[in-house]
Amino acid sequence: MKLFAEIGYAAATNPRIAEEAGLTRGAMLYHFPTREALVDAAVGHIQAARLALLSAAADQGAPGGDVADQAIDSYWAALQSTPFKAFAELEAAARLDADVRQRIAAAQSEFDHAQVGEPFARMISTGAGARFQASRDLARFMLEGLARAELTYDRDTRIEHLLAVIKRATHILNRKGPPQDLWPE
Repeated sequence: MKLFAEIGYAAATNPRIAEEAGLTRGAMLYHFPTREALVDAAVGHIQAARLALLSAAADQGAPGGDVADQAIDSYWAALQSTPFKAFAELEAAARLDADVRQRIAAAQSEFDHAQVGEPFARMISTGAGARFQASRDLARFMLEGLARAELTYDRDTRIEHLLAVIKRATHILNRKGPPQDLWPE
């Protein structure tokens, strides 16, 4: 997981992974005889870690705080973690590698459903229906895109502004509070 997150899927070769894990090539081949077997195991491990982070984030909400804002902040923090970065690298590889795409498809579906399942429901317990789903998807995919972006100047300020806009857009779609402009003045 660590190597996928740090150097990417293609550079994380089986010999490099064996070296990082302190295994001989033979020991690595004993446990993972093919690249496919290694990827399958890695996907399962990464997926379990992502779901655990999502569940832990759901349990950390501050009492009395805005649950939508807390969910956005929690997901943004999770996207900076090794499991989420590693999975993003697998998704990037899957764009051009049909085998990787097939191997991560179930994990993608499981995570997408977890976004509407019990852990996420504990974070955001206000709303239902297509409008609420759209606000959740808008926040999720904007955050995921922002996590993958390479901001070359004023990174922290730009991220702060974009997170504020994402939160406001979520509130607008959820009809929380008075009508408001997307840009916070």
